Parts: sequence; C-alpha cells; structure tokens
Amino acid sequence: MKKFSVRRPSPSPARSRIALQGGSYSLMLTAVVLALLVVVNILVSMLPTSLTKYDISAAKLYSVTSNTKAVVNALEEDVTIYWIVQAGEEDAVIENLLGKYESLSDHITVVKRDPDVYPTFTEQYTDETVSNNSLVVEHGDRSRFIGYDDIYLYEADMYSYTYSTSFDGEGAITSAIDYVVNEDQPRIYLLEGHGEEELPYTFQEQLEKENMELEQLSLLTVDEIPEDADCIMIYAPASDISQEERDMLADYVSGGGKLLVMAGPVVDGTLEELYSLLSDYGVSANEGIVIEGDREHYAFQSPFALLPDMASSDITDSLLEERYYPILPLSLGLTVSEDDGGATVTELLTTSSASYSKLAGYDLETYEKEEGDIDGPFALGVSVETSGGGEIVWFTSSTFLSDIYNAYSSGANVDLGMNALSSMVGESEAMAIRSKSLNYNYLTISASVSSLLKALMIGVFPLLYLGIGVGVVLRRRRLQNETI
Repeated sequence: MKKFSVRRPSPSPARSRIALQGGSYSLMLTAVVLALLVVVNILVSMLPTSLTKYDISAAKLYSVTSNTKAVVNALEEDVTIYWIVQAGEEDAVIENLLGKYESLSDHITVVKRDPDVYPTFTEQYTDETVSNNSLVVEHGDRSRFIGYDDIYLYEADMYSYTYSTSFDGEGAITSAIDYVVNEDQPRIYLLEGHGEEELPYTFQEQLEKENMELEQLSLLTVDEIPEDADCIMIYAPASDISQEERDMLADYVSGGGKLLVMAGPVVDGTLEELYSLLSDYGVSANEGIVIEGDREHYAFQSPFALLPDMASSDITDSLLEERYYPILPLSLGLTVSEDDGGATVTELLTTSSASYSKLAGYDLETYEKEEGDIDGPFALGVSVETSGGGEIVWFTSSTFLSDIYNAYSSGANVDLGMNALSSMVGESEAMAIRSKSLNYNYLTISASVSSLLKALMIGVFPLLYLGIGVGVVLRRRRLQNETI
C-alpha cells in the first residue's frame, strides 16, 4: 500500500506581515505600559508616607494616634526636629515615624544631623552622651533633647527576671512638640521642710514627659500659696507640718486648690496636723501599719505589701481596664464616715475585711493580730472634691512610688500617681499617649504537630504539586497530538 505524507502549508507573505505587525504592536504596548509604571512609581514615591504605607502591626507601631494629630494640627508656628544619626545607621521605625509627623503638618521639618559632620551640634541642647537616632525638638529658644533610651524603653519584669521592651517614640516626640510651643505648662509645687524624700527617678521622668513643671515650696517662707500653682504635692514627709502650714493648705483647698498627698506611717511620732486636713471631710487616720489577713490581697508573702481593691474612677479606670494592680507597702489605714462636710469623698483603694492595723507600727515583731490592733477594712486612697471646687487625692503609703515597688507592679504604681495628677491639673492630648509594647507572643506547638507540618510541607505538598504539573504537561501533549 502506498503511504501518503501530509505536507504543512508554508506561511503566506500576508500572514507573515500580520504576525510582524502584531508583534510590533505588542512590543510598543509593553513599552508604553512599562513607561506608565515608571511614572506611577515616581509619583507614588512623592506622596506622603501616610498615603503609601499601612500599619498592620498588632501594637500599631507605624501609626500615630489621634492625640498626636490633635497636637500637630493645632500648630501655628514652625517646629524643627533634628535627627542625630550617622549615615547608614538610621532606625527604620524612627524614620517612618518622623515621616508621619512631616506629612501631618507643614509646620514640622525633620533635619538630619550627622555627628561625624557636626560633632559639636548637640552640645547646645544637652550635656548627655548622644547616641545614634536621638532627637532634638526645637522651636525658637525652647528645645527638648530626646535620647535613644527615651524612645526604646527597657523595664525589668521582677516576676520572670526578664526585660520588657516598648517603643515610646510618639509619646516622647509629641510631648516635646507640646512643650516647645506652649510656655504655659502645669506647675506643680513640691512641699519641703519636713524631711521629705526625693521623688523617685521613674516618677520624675514621667512628670517631665508629661510637661509638668516641678518647683520646691516651703510654706515657712511665703504668706500664701503661689497663684500659679496648679497643684501642691506632698511626698513622704518624715515629720509633721505646723498648725500655720495646715491652715494655709486648708484655705488653699477650700478656695479651689488641688492637693496630692503620699504620706504613710513615720518612724517617729505621728502626722497629726497633716492628717487633720482630711478630718474636715469626715476621713480619719488610724494609728499603726496596715497588715492584710487575706492572702489574695498582699504580695510576695509580705502581709504589709498590700494589693487593695480598686473602685471605678477617672484615676483607676485605666488600670482596671488593663488589669494592672498597684502595690501599697507600709500603709496607714483611713476610715471614712458619713459626715463629709459637704464634700464628695470617694474611696479609691480599700483593703479586705480581714485586714487590721498594727499599733506597734515600725516596731512590730509579728504579723499576727494582737490585742489592741484595729480591725479593718480601711481605705488606702481617697479622693475628696470640695464644694468650692478644690480637690484632695491622698495615698497612705510613702513608698509606693519607689522604683522597686513600681517595677514589682509593672508600672501600675507610677500610673496611679500620674493619673491622680492628671485628673487634677487636666490631661492634655500629649499626656495621654502611652508607649507601645515590642514584646512578641510566640506560638508554641507540640512535637507531634511539628512533625506533621514538616511532612506536609517537605513531602506531601511538593509531590502533589509535581504530580499536578506532570498531569497538565501530559494532557497538553495529548491534545496537541490529536489536533495534528
């Protein structure tokens, strides 16, 4: 039998010309699309970072809060942020944050200053050792230095013996902007002349961040409380005030003044005149040191390190929401009566009904209840709002703001003190910005689940994809042969 071969027709000139025109058209279209993409990329790169970058981090590390937007949008004068950093050493998170500030207002300008090029630049702003990625915020003759250690905060966790890390760049920068553009900041007068202890470092640092100006005040050298006093603060006095000082403070509060007191039991004597300020409003101070009999209301197996119950208020609500618990060591117990003198008295912190006050005070030899000891419960913190608009916030521990107890409470103690101050002097938008945690939550899986995932990822899925690919290739070849 004679075999016939099938000859494929050769392409005609017209068909070749059409193919050439189609290829040229595709090439031109590709070139136009590429040119458009280049132009679009250039235009997008010129847009502010707020429109081109989106924050999907859990802590919103790359976003700014509405508080910052309120402060920045209210600017009417120019502010310069100097970024002290060597070339190539820029912190990506800080760079993104500074871009956000520039995009929010035309009054903010970020200027880099390389310390290798300008070695003496920061000497006019600070005597501290300046690290890379530190900042200086300046407006006119007012400025604030923000060290790298003020941006990335490391706090010891006394329970796990580890460190927690948080990013406070936004809080520090917004606070500095608010400080340099507003000369009228809250003025706090700290009473002296009674053996008062120095304010703890962490608390002082927080006062500075929240732009509260602190000045010493001796009532023995003035005839009245200064008119520019937004609040009088009494911290850990070792001896009592005089009758004249007591009357001056009482008149100040009844006239609408604000008073924050942190005073507990003293080693020698009592603070009778000081605590008489509360007795005008039906609050009396008991002698001794409060001991807690309920194990759930004290820490570290130390019945004097109290974990009080917190009532809902502007001062405590933020702690209640985040489930933070302040620790009040070596406290004096208060008893609140119904005779409030026309004021509104709120018990902020209270002990359990199993608590009692040891009359032996610092001379106690046992935590067990003895004859003569006073039964609880007690108030350890009260807020008094007078009919004249004055306010007293009183905590009965002299040491709860110390750095060690603040660390034990994971910062709750300082937050409590700052909340009390802010409630009296008014919290600005800049004050309300808190640091953002950089701690990671790790996903832990069992060994069996780990083995299963390895088998699926390394063995099953690659073989499955390979089989699908082989099947697709064989199917295409079969269809091609059938067509021919």
